[in-house]
Amino acid sequence: MKISNLLQFTEHHRYCTFREFSLSGLDMKMLSYIYQPMVGGLAISFYHLLYQHISSDRVGYSRIEQQRRLFLTLGVDPSEKGRKQLVELSSKLEAVGLLQVSRIYVPELDDSMYEYELHAPLTPNEFFKTQHLTLLLRDKVGKFTVLSLREEFCTEEPPELAQRTFHKEDLSIPFYELFQLNTHVIDYELEQALSEVAPSRQPGYKAPSEEESLNYADIISRFPRISKNRVFVERLRYEHEQMGMINYIVRKYQLSLQDICSLLDEDGMFSDEGDVQLDELQHRANLHFRQGKKRSEDSDRYAKKVIAMRKSVQVSEEEEQAKEEHAVEMEFYLEVPQQFQGKCDIHQYNMMLRNEPYTMMLKKFFPGTVPDNMMDMFEKIDLNYKLPEEVINVLIHYLMSLLVAGTDQRLNRNFVDSIASTMLMKQIDSYEKAVQHIRDQSQFKEKLEQNRASKGTAGGRPRAGGGYAKAGKQKPSIPIIQDVPQGSRVTLEELEEMRKTARKLDGKEETS
Repeated sequence: MKISNLLQFTEHHRYCTFREFSLSGLDMKMLSYIYQPMVGGLAISFYHLLYQHISSDRVGYSRIEQQRRLFLTLGVDPSEKGRKQLVELSSKLEAVGLLQVSRIYVPELDDSMYEYELHAPLTPNEFFKTQHLTLLLRDKVGKFTVLSLREEFCTEEPPELAQRTFHKEDLSIPFYELFQLNTHVIDYELEQALSEVAPSRQPGYKAPSEEESLNYADIISRFPRISKNRVFVERLRYEHEQMGMINYIVRKYQLSLQDICSLLDEDGMFSDEGDVQLDELQHRANLHFRQGKKRSEDSDRYAKKVIAMRKSVQVSEEEEQAKEEHAVEMEFYLEVPQQFQGKCDIHQYNMMLRNEPYTMMLKKFFPGTVPDNMMDMFEKIDLNYKLPEEVINVLIHYLMSLLVAGTDQRLNRNFVDSIASTMLMKQIDSYEKAVQHIRDQSQFKEKLEQNRASKGTAGGRPRAGGGYAKAGKQKPSIPIIQDVPQGSRVTLEELEEMRKTARKLDGKEETS
């Protein structure tokens, strides 16, 4: 029983008992001979006390009473020491599978009550097939006592059947060979009456799992009473539509019960009329989801980095030498970049891309220390995206080729993440697929540049004002004077006559 505060488990709290079985003689013997040595006599007495709350010839619920009856009947003092003792007894019975305790919140009374659900003891065959229970019994009573108890619960096979080979034929008659049911008529009244009479379990009595939706009792039981939003949260009891939207946001952003209670406690979550501000709640839930995702990624990356460092220390040189190298087919060879010209040939370079870790490739591309931002980007791709090492090496080759080519593309985190996420979506998990992918990307970029160049020219002339075309504006096409074909050359006499005429017009003839 998980009780963090003993004031939540007192003799004043109410309780009820539920069971769906009746103890037989074999069950009573299992409790006395098998379970009592494991959990103790007082715990078995507590189990019998809860069992007797309901008549032995009936199943279902007992009436609701105060837990004072449990304390007084067991002779436990209703104090802090007695509460701890009763919690310990319940925990022992829960651990061996005889009891399940649930806390039920009652909104009408703003209080909690406890439900003790009993389970039948295992049969001898089932018990001794359960390894952890058998080992616990061995630790309590010893190995030879366990063997003796095992023989105590089973009778031997008759001597006539022992160690003989014989043919066993099943002569049992199936149900539908002997009985015929009238399945054409469905008695809805009988089914409804049976469902109403049966002691059905309410879903609110059980703690919700991750797949189940939250209900009002889950939220209000963990919502702080001193919060100013508690009045609005209490109204959700009758607002089924708003509870449905809250459950949708909880499932969408994978929120826990504590997370949704914290979000509903923040300012601005409710309007003046008491309605949930779903847009604001979804916005803050999204922020919480992204922050939690980033924290989990960082912690996962750090943990895996520590594990990798420990493994690298333990790996011996012989194991590194014995590591198998994978060959690369020539059709998937990548060109050697300028940084490696004269240091290795194309065969050696592609073997490094195929077999070296990405950390070693980064050190080869950077003669000094690898920048921290560059190392962090590829660590995220390795640890969070789970891309293989050879694919990351091809990605490094592609990015370095872009830098050497002199493109204006900056190698920031968003650009690298976009390429890595594309590889992840296309399920690129091998060296050959990665090489083909970057070749396709390079061809696609070349086609785009050719299309831009063809659109940027008109009739063989470069178009001025390319920026206007991007903005949807375009200069009008102005006709340009064509070259006039030259005729015969001007003679010296004609040239001198033209100069005289020009001087005469300028008034230079009179001054001269």
